[in-house]
Amino acid sequence: MAQAREDVSCGMLKTSGSSNTGAQRSKTKSPARILIVENEAIVRYDIRLQLEALGYLVAGEACSGEEAVFLTGRLRPDLVLVDIGLGPGMDGIAAAHAIREHQALPVVFLTAYAADDILERAMVAEPYGYILKPFSERELHTVLQMALYKHQVDVREHEQAARNQVILDNLSSGVMTISARGVIESFSMGASAIFGYSAEQVLGQNVSMLMPEIQRSRHHGYLQLDDSPELERVVGRQQNLEGVRQDGTLFPLGMKVSRLNTEAQTRYIVILSDHSERLQAEKKIQSLSFYDDLTGLPNRRCLLERLKKVIASASRSEQHGALIFLDMDHFRHVNEIMGPGHGDDMLCEVALRLTACVRDNDTAAHLGGDEFMVMLDSLGTDSHSAAAHAEAVAQKIRDALCQPYHLRGRQHSSSASVGIVVFDKDAGELNELLKMTDVAMYQAKAAGRNQVRFYDSAMQAQALARTELLRDMRCGLAAGQFVLYYQVQVDAHGRTQGAEALVRWQHPQRGLVMPGDFIAVAEESGLILELGHWVLQAACQQLLRWATNPQTAHWTMAVNVSALQFSRDDFVDSVVSVIRHSGVDGHKLKLELTESMLIGDVQDAIVKMSQLKKLGVSFSLDDFGTGYSSLIYLKRLPMDQLKIDQSFVRDLLSDPDDAVIAQAIVALGHNLGMQVIAEGVETQGQHDALAGMGCDAFQGYLFGRPVPHPDPGKPSTI
Repeated sequence: MAQAREDVSCGMLKTSGSSNTGAQRSKTKSPARILIVENEAIVRYDIRLQLEALGYLVAGEACSGEEAVFLTGRLRPDLVLVDIGLGPGMDGIAAAHAIREHQALPVVFLTAYAADDILERAMVAEPYGYILKPFSERELHTVLQMALYKHQVDVREHEQAARNQVILDNLSSGVMTISARGVIESFSMGASAIFGYSAEQVLGQNVSMLMPEIQRSRHHGYLQLDDSPELERVVGRQQNLEGVRQDGTLFPLGMKVSRLNTEAQTRYIVILSDHSERLQAEKKIQSLSFYDDLTGLPNRRCLLERLKKVIASASRSEQHGALIFLDMDHFRHVNEIMGPGHGDDMLCEVALRLTACVRDNDTAAHLGGDEFMVMLDSLGTDSHSAAAHAEAVAQKIRDALCQPYHLRGRQHSSSASVGIVVFDKDAGELNELLKMTDVAMYQAKAAGRNQVRFYDSAMQAQALARTELLRDMRCGLAAGQFVLYYQVQVDAHGRTQGAEALVRWQHPQRGLVMPGDFIAVAEESGLILELGHWVLQAACQQLLRWATNPQTAHWTMAVNVSALQFSRDDFVDSVVSVIRHSGVDGHKLKLELTESMLIGDVQDAIVKMSQLKKLGVSFSLDDFGTGYSSLIYLKRLPMDQLKIDQSFVRDLLSDPDDAVIAQAIVALGHNLGMQVIAEGVETQGQHDALAGMGCDAFQGYLFGRPVPHPDPGKPSTI
């Protein structure tokens, strides 16, 4: 298709159509745009015809060096084809110099002369090619293609060098090189900033000058020998030691040494890091992780840690304790009427009053917002006296919090609703204990606020129902009431590649109970360990049955693992035991983990997963994107598959944000070498959209609901 033509200057600058030849750099890129610089019109015309026949676009024509420089700046062609001899004025070589000063464009020279002096002048201009007249179309095309390719390579190298330089310029780390004997040979600006020495002050000196006196003799000694075993222990390892600045102050120094072997000699590249700010930040983070930044009180995490210790101690001493949970009444009115700053001031005053109401060995904590909790320890072995003591403290707190608050010159009155739970060695789960305090506090609010209420039998209906459910579950496990359903997983071609095992409870009175009604209770009670072990055993037995059928022999089995299962020290042994006793092929077993269970001890997770992968077991990260996993940790984990949560699939076609998230998960998974599977696929449109993103596998009602016995002969819908 012919394109627009534009006349500029002597050569009637034109943009023309092109043929399908090698000048089209790729199917997705437009043909290269060439600026012709030639003072003879007939030659310009002939060159234009050749270029257009080769499929190039002629961006413009110039008949002088001055005009070439002007048009290059205006039109920004991909390449300049310039004759050296342009007549009076600026010749082609001078024009090339001027063009290269302002733009990084490839220049190819044309000339009818090959004199040495001309060639020498031309080489100084760093051309990308040189063509002697007369020339054939093939010669012209070859030189232009080589010039364009070399220019692309140069641009990439320049961009990479620029990126590297920006990185080096902005590194907080220092870099130095030392000889095999520890002599400093280079010292970066970052290193100067860390130690306070200029490069001139340290070059030629031994690296031990940067260490405290007590360390110098040891380091200086092993740096005298190229093959010192001490040095080998340093190479490739992160060293944390003390450094000494020019002014003599000591600081925590991180150092990593890499060996650089050359034909001449061995050198070492040393990356240096000042850990002063990091250690201070770690201390700050440690403080923030256990203490509330606003009030200075212990936070929820700190309270729970202390509560665990108190309950453990109570099991030995028979002592009672109490939790007092309080919520400020109508606190939001303070922020709405007086402003957020006044609310913060009030919370700080509440913290001071709480602290004044309790003993030194008690804990007053700020849980967040307007919620506080007090833990009373060592209340004696008699439950009645413990309850009386807790009530007295709670009343004291309530009275203290009812006193007027003076907030930035304004007076405000408030009150608190208080819930109390007395506990002993049989306190049970911490979360249950906290729920009891929450129920008691809301009972105080229901009684008219500014009240104190104990958690009592009237509030236990829900707890009793939970206890009954837990009892039935234990009986159900013993009686074989739990069954597995299987939902097929298909590949990109719609072929069934396996299934996910989903547990159901065939209750004798309630009928088929879905996992949403009992899994949470199983996890909270710890029964999930027994249930999860049964699920794994039953799933492996089903794998064996599939293995005997040619239609299902290749199927894999995905089994969900709970956080409690995975956290146990014997998790790997229990899985290995099931695999070996059942005789299944470990390569057919896939364990699904959630993000939340991996954000704790990442190294422990890596070790457990790596041990099981030796048996062929693969791992899938379930519900990816709904948790808090760090990409740094994700990169380290030996994961095989990411599973896009159905919450992103459900509105994929109507919510652009969900589509972007799904696309990002697919790209991330592939970049990390993982497969990506989407769950909850219910419509053909959802499947097609995910398939277009490159999703590898699918699971959902579109391909089949969970069933006790999947039909291997049933075709999947694609």
